[in-house]
Amino acid sequence: MFLKLDEKAADRTAAADMQGRILKYGEIVRYAERFRKAAPERAAALILCRNDVPVLQVYLACMVNRIVPLLVGEKTEAGALQNLIRAYRPAYAFGYRDALEKALPGRMLREAVEGTGFCAAETGLEAWPLYPDLSLLLTTSGSTGSPKLVRHSYSNLEEQAKNIASFFEMDGTERPMADLPVMYTYGLSVVSSHLYAGAEVLLADESILSKNFWAYFRERGATSFTGVPYSFELLKRLNFFRMDLPSLNLLSQGGGKLAEELQMEFARCMAERGGRYIATYGQTECTARMAYLPPELALEKCGSIGKAIPNGKLYLKDEDGNLIQEPGKEGELYYEGPNVTLGYAERGEDLAKGDERHGVIATGDLARMDGDGYFYISGRKKRFLKLYGYRVGLDECEGIVKSVFSGDCACTGTDRKLTVCITEAGKEEAVKALLLEKTGLYSMAVDVRTVDRIPRNEAGKVLYAELEGMLGEDPAE
Repeated sequence: MFLKLDEKAADRTAAADMQGRILKYGEIVRYAERFRKAAPERAAALILCRNDVPVLQVYLACMVNRIVPLLVGEKTEAGALQNLIRAYRPAYAFGYRDALEKALPGRMLREAVEGTGFCAAETGLEAWPLYPDLSLLLTTSGSTGSPKLVRHSYSNLEEQAKNIASFFEMDGTERPMADLPVMYTYGLSVVSSHLYAGAEVLLADESILSKNFWAYFRERGATSFTGVPYSFELLKRLNFFRMDLPSLNLLSQGGGKLAEELQMEFARCMAERGGRYIATYGQTECTARMAYLPPELALEKCGSIGKAIPNGKLYLKDEDGNLIQEPGKEGELYYEGPNVTLGYAERGEDLAKGDERHGVIATGDLARMDGDGYFYISGRKKRFLKLYGYRVGLDECEGIVKSVFSGDCACTGTDRKLTVCITEAGKEEAVKALLLEKTGLYSMAVDVRTVDRIPRNEAGKVLYAELEGMLGEDPAE
């Protein structure tokens, strides 16, 4: 069975949520058996997600019965949701009543998980043919409004769960705080790997800014927290270093590059508490994680993504496709492993496609390797500008600003001008002076603007297209 769920003790708790619901491993198996009668046809199934027990229960039942979930957030804009439904024609749809009625107006709903308000509907749409090993459809980490999906195989998910459980040394006693959205690969990997290990997953559908979040954390005795860079920036503002969290023994970070100064602070904090800090690296296209930095090197190799996960391989290539072996030289990072996904889908017909990547992917990230074989990300290939002969990394500029100023920041622009958006009013000139000093750019090449907020998705990643739209004009003008 998927994730070996039927091999766990039936009366052991698999998951809990902030509404007080508890899900046992035995209940997962029994529900999956009943689910088979309600959804006998192998087809795609839209699931409108929040982090709670009913969503997890239906997702796992789909996986066990070879129904292919298409996971999106329940707050996805109606037009974007309709585009996904039209493109991929899911035969089934699941969600809480209000959200599901908006997605499928006029359709008859029935309760999918008794007593919860989580409902099911048949769409009446003709299902597209599916590749036999297609297991899951996830949006890319940008906007759920895009019809572009990542196609996962069953072995992708199984191998990733097994490998993460291995390098995190999970023994089933863990109680991870699953706060990252489950419709994103990083959040889902936290859930899958811990279920594979037989642990108790604590599903959280409130922000870490909520007092309820931390009350739930303490009440359930959470042993780990996993976050993206923005999560850790918020934790520092919440004075995390003074929080009384006696059950916490692991912090794990991924989802982008965290400023080294901040990474060092959290690594030191966990070392002082006798716990672990593990930096990881991954992408949706590789079923979440591809690399990790062992906790004993968290301070010594601060800033590194580490080495490849078990059964994986990382290497660099130059612009001509030649393998880079000398330390310190930058190139594009490649990954090989059983967790590399099948490819993309941009329309319904693509669901019948087979494996287009064959276990190898060019990540689009630029990196270098040190003399010990540890990798360091330097930026995205497409997140660079060429200004007056200088190559300027947008991610690097964001890091420079965040290392000095407390507000949020995001950088965009074209090869005519760098546009820096900040939320800390009155700091425009100071931010500009800092960037001119650090980058050597001309004053006319940098424009700093104050915005009310930096738009982010549920996983904390900046929505750059939306940010540029907020500026109301070409950001380079």
